[in-house]
Amino acid sequence: MGIVAGLDSSAESTRIVVCDTDTGAVLRQGYAPHPGEPKAADVDPQSWLLSLGEAATGGLLEGVEAIGVSAQQHGVVPLDAQGALVRPALVGNDRRAQVAAAELVESLGGRAAWSEAVGSVPRAGLPVAKLRWLARTEPEQARRVAMVLQPHDWLVWQLLGRPVRRTTDRGAASGTGYWSARTGAYRPDLVELALGHQAMLPEVLGPAEPAGTTPEGLLISAGTGETMAAALGLGLGAGDAVVSLGASGSVMAVHHEALAEPGGAITSFADATGMHLPVVSTSNAVRALRGTAEMLGLDSLEELSALALKSTPGASGLVLLPYLEGERTPNLPHTAGTLSGLRRESMKPEHLARAAFEGMLCALADAMDVLRGRGVEVRRVFLLGAAAALPAVQALAPALFGARVVVPQPADYAALGAARQAAWALGVARGTLAPTAPPAWQGAAAQVLEPGDDLPVGQSVRQQYVATREQIHPGAFAG
Repeated sequence: MGIVAGLDSSAESTRIVVCDTDTGAVLRQGYAPHPGEPKAADVDPQSWLLSLGEAATGGLLEGVEAIGVSAQQHGVVPLDAQGALVRPALVGNDRRAQVAAAELVESLGGRAAWSEAVGSVPRAGLPVAKLRWLARTEPEQARRVAMVLQPHDWLVWQLLGRPVRRTTDRGAASGTGYWSARTGAYRPDLVELALGHQAMLPEVLGPAEPAGTTPEGLLISAGTGETMAAALGLGLGAGDAVVSLGASGSVMAVHHEALAEPGGAITSFADATGMHLPVVSTSNAVRALRGTAEMLGLDSLEELSALALKSTPGASGLVLLPYLEGERTPNLPHTAGTLSGLRRESMKPEHLARAAFEGMLCALADAMDVLRGRGVEVRRVFLLGAAAALPAVQALAPALFGARVVVPQPADYAALGAARQAAWALGVARGTLAPTAPPAWQGAAAQVLEPGDDLPVGQSVRQQYVATREQIHPGAFAG
């Protein structure tokens, strides 16, 4: 038995779990918020270290032999030739680079060219777009940038005492817009296209490779981004997909190869085990539920859920296409939502409530079908987000997705994934684990929901939704 720690430095806080290396059992936990404005676009990375130090007080890390680091994705920590910070870090939720992203798409010849090059199309959140924004709006600072790190890269570098060697992992690298999960290589020309000059990039480590050892003998694993760490913490494997229910939505699945899609519908991430995590995102998910609740004068989504369950499958013919903020999948950025099938008998609050849940889940099923259409197998669907606990979501999701649905209990899955990675790297270093598979920790505690006898009914609801979508947006998924 040994002890490892996983720390997750999210956009707002640091969470640490200390785990048994053999079972993954959580022995101790720590938490601290980041100082400063939590939604700021520019952040001093030292705040992450301050939060880490506060979360680890009280002897939390006593006896720990290895640490794994998970952190917010898509941030940019720009360093000069001496390793000093050029400017505050640009964090992942910064949306100032929308115009810069569009410029990059055009500069390389369109969405298909980017998808083929690196498996993703530039958007405001990606580091490649942030570098372009920096070059356009802060040219003096941009010229000083000699090394580009992401938040987890920077934290690992700090924990190791700022060595000459700087590292990252496949997962975080695949979210930059200048590293390809398909080829396993950087595209330095894309960094130059964005920044205006070449910059040093961190070495990309394999899943079980350590980033280094501290002077005290503490092993630091490669680390990864939050999405990849959470997948590792949940214990995802081939045949598993994750549906994230936020204001917007996403469908992510474990697959054996990187996928490129000419229209950019699929973002090709790498995971933290050597597999891949193709992702398809939607612009609308829970925001459609909240909008419907407001329209009906309800105070909560729980009330909307209870009302929806008073209706029947198909919502008496009412169909909501939930494209309230335009839509990314299908690619309809300037469209609006549509409510179809209005008849006298369907004009009741419970039918509108049910149509909102069916529309949200059918839109996510559309996104899942993009992956299935590229050969991705989906046997289990993990539902994440607060809305996953709503009874209407749990009642409808298995039949609409056509798969077993798993609703994990709330836990610090990104920190758990970081700890599991640390245990893996430690085991490989000691010769007790193979570099081909992470330690077999107990899976997430969860509620499991089966499609059951209502699968045919669910598929009829999907057909009703698809027929309406094709009538209003014919060929939206063509090609």
